[in-house]
Amino acid sequence: MAHRDDVRALPEPYLRLHEALARHLPGERLVTDPLRRLALGTDASFYRLTPRLVVEVRTVEEVRRVLAEAARLGTPVTFRAAGTSLSGQAVTDSVLVRVTGGWRGMRVLDGGARIALEPGVIGADANAVLAPLGRKLGPDPASIGACMVGGIAANNASGMCCGTAQNSYRTVASMRLVLADGTELDTGDPASRAAFHAAHPELVAGLQSIRAEIEADPALRRRIVEKFRIKNTTGYALNAFVDFEDPVDVLLHLMIGSEGTLGFIAEVTYHTVPEHAHKASALALFAGVGDAARATMLLQGGPVAAVELMDRASLRSVEAKPGMPPELAGLPDGAAALLIETRAATPAELGPQVDALLARMAPVPVLAPVRFTAVKAEYERLWDVRRGLFPAVGAARPIGTTVVIEDVAFPIRHLADATVELQGLLAAHGYDGIIFGHALDGNLHFVFTPDFGAEGEVERYARFMDDVCTMVARKYDGSLKGEHGTGRNVAPFVELEWGAKATGLMRRVKRLLDPVGLLNPGVLLNDDPHAHLRHLKALPHAHPILDRCIECGFCEPRCPSRDLTLTPRQRIVAQREIARLRVTGEDPAARERLERDYVYLGEETCAVDGLCATACPVGIDTGEHTKWLRAQAHGDGGGAADLAADRFAAVAAGARAGLRLASAAHAVLGTAALSGLTRGLHRLSAGRLPVWNEATPRAARAPRLDGTRRGGDRVVYFPSCVSRTMGPARGDAEGVEVHAAMLSLLGKAGFDVAFPAGMEGLCCGMPFESKGWPAQADRKSRELEAALLEASEGGRHPVVFDTSPCVYRMRKAAGGRIAIHDPVELIQRLVLPRVSLTRVPGPVAVHVPCSAVKLGLGPAFRAVAEACAEQVVIPREVGCCGFAGDRGFTHPELNASALAPLAAALPAGCAAGFSSSRTCEIGLSLHAGVPYRPLAWLVDRCASPRAARDPEPSVPPDAPTVKEIAR
Repeated sequence: MAHRDDVRALPEPYLRLHEALARHLPGERLVTDPLRRLALGTDASFYRLTPRLVVEVRTVEEVRRVLAEAARLGTPVTFRAAGTSLSGQAVTDSVLVRVTGGWRGMRVLDGGARIALEPGVIGADANAVLAPLGRKLGPDPASIGACMVGGIAANNASGMCCGTAQNSYRTVASMRLVLADGTELDTGDPASRAAFHAAHPELVAGLQSIRAEIEADPALRRRIVEKFRIKNTTGYALNAFVDFEDPVDVLLHLMIGSEGTLGFIAEVTYHTVPEHAHKASALALFAGVGDAARATMLLQGGPVAAVELMDRASLRSVEAKPGMPPELAGLPDGAAALLIETRAATPAELGPQVDALLARMAPVPVLAPVRFTAVKAEYERLWDVRRGLFPAVGAARPIGTTVVIEDVAFPIRHLADATVELQGLLAAHGYDGIIFGHALDGNLHFVFTPDFGAEGEVERYARFMDDVCTMVARKYDGSLKGEHGTGRNVAPFVELEWGAKATGLMRRVKRLLDPVGLLNPGVLLNDDPHAHLRHLKALPHAHPILDRCIECGFCEPRCPSRDLTLTPRQRIVAQREIARLRVTGEDPAARERLERDYVYLGEETCAVDGLCATACPVGIDTGEHTKWLRAQAHGDGGGAADLAADRFAAVAAGARAGLRLASAAHAVLGTAALSGLTRGLHRLSAGRLPVWNEATPRAARAPRLDGTRRGGDRVVYFPSCVSRTMGPARGDAEGVEVHAAMLSLLGKAGFDVAFPAGMEGLCCGMPFESKGWPAQADRKSRELEAALLEASEGGRHPVVFDTSPCVYRMRKAAGGRIAIHDPVELIQRLVLPRVSLTRVPGPVAVHVPCSAVKLGLGPAFRAVAEACAEQVVIPREVGCCGFAGDRGFTHPELNASALAPLAAALPAGCAAGFSSSRTCEIGLSLHAGVPYRPLAWLVDRCASPRAARDPEPSVPPDAPTVKEIAR
């Protein structure tokens, strides 16, 4: 973490910049330590630059101050949103200004017809707000679950469906922006527009002059119009001068795709587009890309939402994966496929649309009959083919190689010839690549995996890029960048595509708006013909768990420490650098510093929740690496862990005694005094002693083991060690132990409940696993599995736990040898059909623990809660709670950071929340301001035994029986 020495080591202008900014910004938002500068400076591109200073801004005034001081000191500035861009436009070796952690404001306007978004809003979050209104953003990049609106607009990112009609350029309504000189402009405010005209006559005249020059040159004007008929993000949006007259409107549209080189986007308002709920898709197979391209041309103008082209190499990369259509494996060499989708407002419209598309395609021969499906499970399997292409290459690449995904576009009449020629160029330069893309737009992506650390690789890549750019720009008059932005990658080739005159106009735009070159120099326009070959990123071997990472950043929104320390991507970047320094032996002091800082930034504040793997294209769980690090730190010394495993009943009893002591101290000292005392002791002990909080539970009473035999269907119930230890909080008058609620509920449903023998000494092993004691964790899992097999008579009876994380751990450990059920899962499938429910009024909140998310139980949580409450909210703003077992006591800042949005996300009148992990409920209660209890508690409150005269509950005809669930 940052030291005074880090600040003193800054080069002179950056030192002075730091001093100036430190007078106005909190020190924690001025990052100077080497680990975080490296990690925060990384983006998804194949370029690596490390900023001298990272500044995290939260307001327009802070942006203006940074720009003013940077201009005074001559330190260039690069803006960064999510860092998911692919062409090097968001990396710098100067000052990196990040919006991550703030700028998340959203305003829905005109009933959803427009939406105003700050630059830190993730695209998928905006769409989630719009979905109930039947609307969505026009741009639909593949990274929409991670990328932020600032980047979507600044890169004119598009995607599979938006084409050129619904991209940011076409759907932007207005923008609040900050120019390089600090000028604020709200293009949607007439007063701001008028003030801009009055205060900046030279800039206004300069924009008008460029527009007049284009209008006076018919050939140039026609070329601009033609170039933007297809996707094009090469250089600046010169079509703004053709499409608009008012200089403010021209400037608004120049900002789209400007990659942070013209100003800062503080807010963008979009016109939204309809989101049709009804879809049908088909995978059409062709003998070659020529037939696929002809079919695409015929589909143009029809009722088609997306047409994705995949060449034979791309299909081969996924054909052996589970769930892929079997016909892929038998395709001949040279074959190609189109994935076609049509969308409609109603189911009735789909049939005629499908018929129309089949009729349009009919003249082109296919390898198999084309069959559209409107069944969600079936068309999602088809789209899994397309979604799996990039991850397949990333996962299979040799260690040390970089994944390069390039992006070009052609007039669709040239699509077939250009695809074949591109295949030939890949082969000629020795690259084993794949080609796929948005065929309707003539937009192709090609992916290959060079090793930039190998001798001669940079030269080979240079030759390949020269040939590709010449082919695309000169032979086919295509776009060197269709939707990924110019960045550093194509900046030296802008003039090759556009010619000297148009490129000269772009340079004038840059000089008008950024005369001193303050904003993102070297990006989008670059006079260095070799700029694209400098600062190429190598991905050295770090650890088998991490090596497949392509640094895309898709994991980051899922990480509970993202606003506190590091994200999974950033942890991997740091580990790669540590590993490189260890192998090369260079700069031991730098390596030791990185290792030392990583302990807190990377290891201690990792919640090991595993949600990163659910978003990672190649399935990396960075938490598994953190647990490996913890195990390595223990070395061979496992005596204490062995003792705890052997005498687990005594450990649990000791924990209960500690909770009783804390509760007694609370009664004597009061909340403020006890909290302050434990925080002081926590600091004095260097974090080893836990911090008490007002949501800390009382000691749990022992489960009632008698009176649970009723002669009905049997269920084996294992109360987890945490629910046997932790009761409700001292101030929660209505709360009861988890096991009390579960036993009451199972009784109302008429179940005969059995328990595993020796329960006090049993544990799933999760506390040992998360702390880096895998051998002891596995031993406890095996003990529990044996006890459950005995209690369930070899799996004859269903087994249910009351804590979701324990379910996840035991399912993984048992490997399917015994069926173990999550409490909410069993309640939905077996309990609800056997009880009568009275729903509670008012909204209730639900938190789905990470383990239940990974088990796919989110819908079950919602269904059970909605059966019991009139209104249910699952805040989208909150993922992993960050309590992470006992981390909420030892590192409370992790829990606080992860749950910072929670209280504001709860609706008015929400008086309680529910989950299925007692430790999660502690942190949730603390930061929500309302008690969180087990969801089983809510169901028990609402449930009563179903009388014989009660109507049969609504149960699906295929609902499983108790015996089926046990199996």
